[in-house]
Amino acid sequence: MIGEGSASMTQQQDPELLRLGVRAWLEQNVPRNWRAAMTGTGQDTFVRAQREWFARLVEAGYATPHWPAGWPGGGRSLAEQKVIYEEVARADAPRLILYFVALYHAACTLMEWGTPEQKGRYLPAIIQGDIWCQGFSEPNAGSDLASLRTRAELRGDRYVVNGQKTWSTMAQYADRCLLLVRTGASQPPQGGLTYLLLDMRSKGVSVRPIAQITGDDEFGEIFLDDVEIPIENRVGREGEGWAVAQSTLASERGLTLVELTQRMRCSLGRIAALMQERGCAGDQALRRDLGRLVAKVDAACALADRYLTKRISGEEAPGDASIVKLWYSRTLREFVALGLRISGLPGQYREDFTRGGSQETGNWAVDFMNSYNWTIAGGSDEIQRNIIAERMLGMPREPKTWTAP
Repeated sequence: MIGEGSASMTQQQDPELLRLGVRAWLEQNVPRNWRAAMTGTGQDTFVRAQREWFARLVEAGYATPHWPAGWPGGGRSLAEQKVIYEEVARADAPRLILYFVALYHAACTLMEWGTPEQKGRYLPAIIQGDIWCQGFSEPNAGSDLASLRTRAELRGDRYVVNGQKTWSTMAQYADRCLLLVRTGASQPPQGGLTYLLLDMRSKGVSVRPIAQITGDDEFGEIFLDDVEIPIENRVGREGEGWAVAQSTLASERGLTLVELTQRMRCSLGRIAALMQERGCAGDQALRRDLGRLVAKVDAACALADRYLTKRISGEEAPGDASIVKLWYSRTLREFVALGLRISGLPGQYREDFTRGGSQETGNWAVDFMNSYNWTIAGGSDEIQRNIIAERMLGMPREPKTWTAP
């Protein structure tokens, strides 16, 4: 996490005083009825709303508390960051979906691996609103990322890139892309990867949105046809891309899990309200299932809190984040499945959906379909189980064979 260890550079604030201040600011600044305004809207309206909300958060110092001191609101301790995330979740404020890759993936990677010139060029631009996407996954390289085939050939002072990326969130609106490419064949395959920064306006770049089952087109495919990337846009050395990519992927742990679990806890009231609305608040079977769900959501929050506590104290162990991620994805599916069950057929008639929220918007059919995203995003459930088995339980790894693409 970017801000770890940087809090000593700034005056730390009493967490409860900070909480009161953040809560008061959110009460005044969260867009009124934003869910209704974002229901059934197009992507352009959503993008405009995200830009406006991001600008408000930057001005208040709540967009980058995880960045080092010197940046707007930066230098916060992890405990202070946790307070901010908890209050944002409690206020049901819009999630910064459009800026997630920029604020975490891109910033974290540049902070750790970027040259002074790269940091000076790209980090201020993120604060000013640059949107980033991630070019990792490919049609035949998702969970097995090391098998990617997009190739980059160094010609003089430029890399020439050819290939395809997929499942890139908001790629059609992105200014920049974190691009992982193959520059050589090696055994193991991770050794042949290189990390580049791509200007999405470069000649030879084309983006095609992917229509989802919900009717949304949050993701996109990126096609690269003889795209030239200057060598100064390489992060780390050639062949060091796998190590750089691990920093990128690690940036979505910790506080993100705290926010997501807190949002789910705050959304439990929607299920209780739905039971009242549907006239089934006295149904003993549903009350029992809701009670079990409350316990599981509380457990998800407790796991996220414990994980963050271990991270603050430097006691994080391999697999800790995987346990939280796996429990969250499973509990989320149970959450929305119960809401869909209570809503009945009327809950499946709605064709619109709310953009910019969490996975529990109250549009139960869409929420149910979206919940499966989290069994894949950020590492599939199967990958999380492998990490837990191999790194925490010491079970043997499955032997693999690999053929150079």
